[in-house]
Amino acid sequence: MKAIVKEAAKYVGISTGIALGIFCFVGMLFDLYYGGNFSLSGYQFTKMVIGCVVVGWGFGVPAVVYRKENMPMPIRVVIHMGSGCVIYTLVACAVGWISPEAGVWQKIGMMAAQLAAAFLIWLFFLLHYRREAKEMNERIQEMKKGKD
Repeated sequence: MKAIVKEAAKYVGISTGIALGIFCFVGMLFDLYYGGNFSLSGYQFTKMVIGCVVVGWGFGVPAVVYRKENMPMPIRVVIHMGSGCVIYTLVACAVGWISPEAGVWQKIGMMAAQLAAAFLIWLFFLLHYRREAKEMNERIQEMKKGKD
């Protein structure tokens, strides 16, 4: 149990860092687009930062499902990404990333972009961990050959 909590904390830290990093980057783009006149009022910035932390938790905590090796990978992905994306969508509507005034197609487009970004980040991690596992296996094989 202690190992799961420690791993969940690691995933939450990584996910929250990614969420806050993306938030800062997008904020810079908005600031550049509006010629340095991008402003938020009514504690909107604070709400968005808290929203980023919640999104980090929403993607980080369910990532422990990947420890369940007896569960098929597609099910683990659905649990992890499904809960993360639902939490992101709720937070996005609550803090204004998805505007209530937006039309249906704008909302669908924003949700599609959010899903694409989430799965792209997931794919980068998948490739990273597969490469890491391959390197470990190669080192193990080299160690076995060295003993022979």
